Amino acid sequence: MFTTLQYKVLKAISPGEPGTCSGAAYAGKSKLAILLGEDFLQKIPGKTVIDFGCGEGAEAIEIAQHGAARVVGVDIRTNLLEIARQKAQAAGVQDICEFGDSAKEPADIIVSLDSFEHFSDTAQILSIMASLLKPHGELIASFGPTWYHPLGGHLFSVFPWAHLIFSEKALIRWRSDFKTDGATKFREVEGA
Repeated sequence: MFTTLQYKVLKAISPGEPGTCSGAAYAGKSKLAILLGEDFLQKIPGKTVIDFGCGEGAEAIEIAQHGAARVVGVDIRTNLLEIARQKAQAAGVQDICEFGDSAKEPADIIVSLDSFEHFSDTAQILSIMASLLKPHGELIASFGPTWYHPLGGHLFSVFPWAHLIFSEKALIRWRSDFKTDGATKFREVEGA
């Protein structure tokens, strides 16, 4: 009963999917330069770079376009990896970029943008990253606003920290109106 009431309130205040994670804030801009600074882009030429949590590959492609010798985009979502491959082909960097669910070759730089909130075992991920770094390599991570975290409302919120007011069941029910992945808990959503 309480979940149904919460769901109805959610429907009333936001009848559709929120646009908070659309990427619109970076349209026509370099997300790498905004989050990591222009100096980061100057480190790339000739380096092997892993983009850990690459999604559709936009940053991996930009890294290749800034002169990286090799870029490996890593993500667990195979549908996004296919999109990344297509985008790399269209950008003409398919010989520099490789996309897969893991990396094997050591890297000079590992970049992870807005991904750590999706890792259920961050210590394990950091261990994997450490094993992939060359001696004197760098890990550069950036975290988006914390309310995008799965436990902070990420794609479930009509406003930051809505999970503190609405139950997980109500938020998931509301989310299922526009997402079709069948998730019944926050941790079950694609990419979580």
